[in-house]
Amino acid sequence: MAKYEGVLQGDFDEILSAVESGILRGSASASLEEGSDYHTEEIRCAVRVFERYSIIGKNRVSLNVTLFSDGREVFLSAIASGGSQAMFFKINTFGEQAFLNQIVEIAERYRVR
Repeated sequence: MAKYEGVLQGDFDEILSAVESGILRGSASASLEEGSDYHTEEIRCAVRVFERYSIIGKNRVSLNVTLFSDGREVFLSAIASGGSQAMFFKINTFGEQAFLNQIVEIAERYRVR
């Protein structure tokens, strides 16, 4: 499992759109499997689950992306999983890290320095 988290600055909808389009354009086999949105007057939360085929790992990997905003900043958590071919321990996690690297590239444009 690979994880990336960070505090971002910018418009919530713009960041969400950049994440969705960036992930889907980043791989011919990438798909948005499911999403969930929640909001109140003060907070917003969006969860997206993506999946793609990893050519290097010869398996499928998933990427869960959560955006949470309190109106001032946007917190992003991205966790890649799957891809291992072993039964009792994890080997061959190249696909997870490669999938996660896509979100890192997108998030760094909005990251608070």
